[in-house]
Amino acid sequence: MYPVQIIQPDPVKIESLRTNPEHGPKILFFSGGSALKPLSQKIIQYTHNSIHIITVFDSGGSSAQLRHALAMPAVGDLRNRLLALADKNVPGVPEVHALLSYRFPNNLPPKMLEQGWADLPGGKNHLFLKVPRSIRDNICEYLRIVKQNLPTDFELRRPSLGNLVLAGAYVKNNRKIDRAIEEFSRLVNARGIVQAVVDSSLHLAATLENGQKIVGQHLLTGKEVPPIRSRVKNIYLVKNNSSLQPVQPEINAKTRSLILDASLICYPIGSFYTSLIANFLPRGISEAIASNPCPKIFIPNTGLDPEMQGLNLLDQVKILLKYLRKDKLSLNTNKLLNFVVVDIEASRYAGGIKDESLSSLGIKVIRYPLVTKNSAPYLDASRLCEVIFSINQLSDY
Repeated sequence: MYPVQIIQPDPVKIESLRTNPEHGPKILFFSGGSALKPLSQKIIQYTHNSIHIITVFDSGGSSAQLRHALAMPAVGDLRNRLLALADKNVPGVPEVHALLSYRFPNNLPPKMLEQGWADLPGGKNHLFLKVPRSIRDNICEYLRIVKQNLPTDFELRRPSLGNLVLAGAYVKNNRKIDRAIEEFSRLVNARGIVQAVVDSSLHLAATLENGQKIVGQHLLTGKEVPPIRSRVKNIYLVKNNSSLQPVQPEINAKTRSLILDASLICYPIGSFYTSLIANFLPRGISEAIASNPCPKIFIPNTGLDPEMQGLNLLDQVKILLKYLRKDKLSLNTNKLLNFVVVDIEASRYAGGIKDESLSSLGIKVIRYPLVTKNSAPYLDASRLCEVIFSINQLSDY
């Protein structure tokens, strides 16, 4: 049996990271969506080398508009994470951050929206005036490119300016999402590496336990439409939102290298299927994870996740391992998952925490006061940093 642990972070070692974050550890997160935004904003104080493998299968909001018009991966979650990692201590970055975070109001009259869209490539919006000239010119170039490549009847519905810039960089760089991310990262001085899990315009599909088949990430999250009414039986990728034929793209060499180079791999909070499990659907992910001997940790949600339909913590771990093993069933658990990190209050998790059942799988449970008065019912970003960096420093696990 593996004991339950209450970890005691070393405040001196953790604080020492603040003095030299540019040489900090390479903590890797598989995620998507906005749940990891507070942690990403906090972690740059300790390391500038965190790695973020992000899903690109969103099918809702303004990302969906761009995907449909340009046949490209979803960029909303990439933009969100890059902005979260922006170093606002660098002169000019706060202004660039404000500009790329701007979203057109939903209630603008059509003529005002049309005029605003027409003015963007010329940098006439008032937010451009505060941005350094050289950066402003680059942003305007991306906006001109994206506008030239969108259909004339493209309808702007509360779009994110950052999404439009990323789309323009994507088109400019011969439709290579890695290059677009690199250029956006330089605009905001992102203190970390953001990588799309694949460079393909694919969609998520799921078969539910009641037999229903769903195509489209936004139909699974319970945010834009009512939550699903049955648990997910299987989730997979398809070529487009009208297909039910599974596809399995392969990760590229850069993604594999980033996984192999990580000092700790984290399966963090966020929508369970669409932000976390979706990352493990491409070929090569599991093999790369298993080939890296670093610690691997799972940090489950404490808040409500409509995708889980009441799955308890043990259920989540078994599903996580199922998808991590989908390419190779013989992979040992200790190569894929070593720790489950939870708050000290077991009642925060559906069904409680089955310590013995998790221990029988060879997984250690680490308890730590992750929820604070100000963060409840969610996890506190500072506390998460403390426990993550403490596990990263473990030599025996």
